[in-house]
Amino acid sequence: MNGAVSSDPKFGSIWKKVMSTSSLFDPVVDERVRSIMDEVARHGDKSLLKFSEQFDGAKLTVKQLTVSQDEFDDATKKVSKTARAAIKEAFANIQSFGKQSKRTAWNGRNSHKARVGEKYDPFRRVGLYVPGGTAPLASTVLMTVGLARVAGCQDIVVCTPCNKEGQVNPDLLYALKYAGATQVFKLGGAQAVAAMAFGTRTVPKVDKIFGPGNAYVVAAKRLAVGHVSIDLLPGPSEVLIIADQTADASFVAADVLAQAEHGSGKERVCVLTTSAKLARDVVKQVDKQLKQLSRADFIRKVLEKNGWIIQVKNLDEAVDLANQFAPEHCEIMTENARQVSKGVVTAGAIFLGNHSPTVLGDYVAGPSHVLPTGGAGASFPGLTVDQFQRRTSVVEYDHAALTRALPAVSAFAGMEGLDAHGRSASIRADKA
Repeated sequence: MNGAVSSDPKFGSIWKKVMSTSSLFDPVVDERVRSIMDEVARHGDKSLLKFSEQFDGAKLTVKQLTVSQDEFDDATKKVSKTARAAIKEAFANIQSFGKQSKRTAWNGRNSHKARVGEKYDPFRRVGLYVPGGTAPLASTVLMTVGLARVAGCQDIVVCTPCNKEGQVNPDLLYALKYAGATQVFKLGGAQAVAAMAFGTRTVPKVDKIFGPGNAYVVAAKRLAVGHVSIDLLPGPSEVLIIADQTADASFVAADVLAQAEHGSGKERVCVLTTSAKLARDVVKQVDKQLKQLSRADFIRKVLEKNGWIIQVKNLDEAVDLANQFAPEHCEIMTENARQVSKGVVTAGAIFLGNHSPTVLGDYVAGPSHVLPTGGAGASFPGLTVDQFQRRTSVVEYDHAALTRALPAVSAFAGMEGLDAHGRSASIRADKA
């Protein structure tokens, strides 16, 4: 890991380097993704088959793009009882959490005594991206499909990449079936986002796209805005840990390694600590624990490029830097962690104390692990069930309410020089 001290006169340039590693706005990635999306928009299924072979090594037919019932049935036979139990447990917590934040219609009266309110309808067809590759994320299925189910979405379209043999991980397929996906396609990368955004003969166009992915998937979602709506910008994973002398260095190191494990090379890891001793101990623990991990090569690549441990003057400075970073996951291992957390206002999710590692949020705690990355947390929240609901305002006036509103309406129409606007209200008042 890279080290720094905030009191260093050159820290400003060091921090700028830490912040500059965001993958959200890479012009090279954007150019490649734009080209892929343009081709999918023009050539549909033909381009999907081309990109599946080019990027995933899978030679598929159009029919094979869709996961069949036989494939779901075969996957179910391969899933262990332990995996099934874990999926059931996590899904229950995710749905319970989602139901608490689901929005319901309301109405009231305004100053004219007219009825006004809002109604919330589920998006009719949603598109969910689920990463596959070296780490097929069955948990992401539950975190996305589960919320779509709570919201009441009718069509839940999922895209996830297959391997060279055209197969999808059986645990992931079982999770998709259990959670209630209605259509699943063997598609990954920017081409999957493009297919859902534009529609092809095989893949239906959706109303809104959800889910995390690599830098190419996130860029595709950003470039798709206008054709469809998107949830947020959840890209390569990241964690920022605020720790003082009360933190356990082995815990901090374990969480650093866990986030770097995803392995794209664009993950970000940052530890802010008030303790020089803890900083030294964390580095030692990282080196020690890394030797025991199966994905050590992936982790090492991330830590060399985007892994930082920074000694800060105090917790106030740590909170300030955390808000600038806007981390996907923010762990706070300090005295009075709950109090410290009140100052953190840009994190996707906050984990309090020595016994709340990010992995609990990744799998079983309840809130969705689909969270903003690369600094997007400053303006995007994490994924919640209400993002699967479409909000519509409702206005209902009767003649008496219209009459009470007419003077103000006429005044605004006069100010703006829009006499037809004013007349559309006054003509109704005149016919009482």
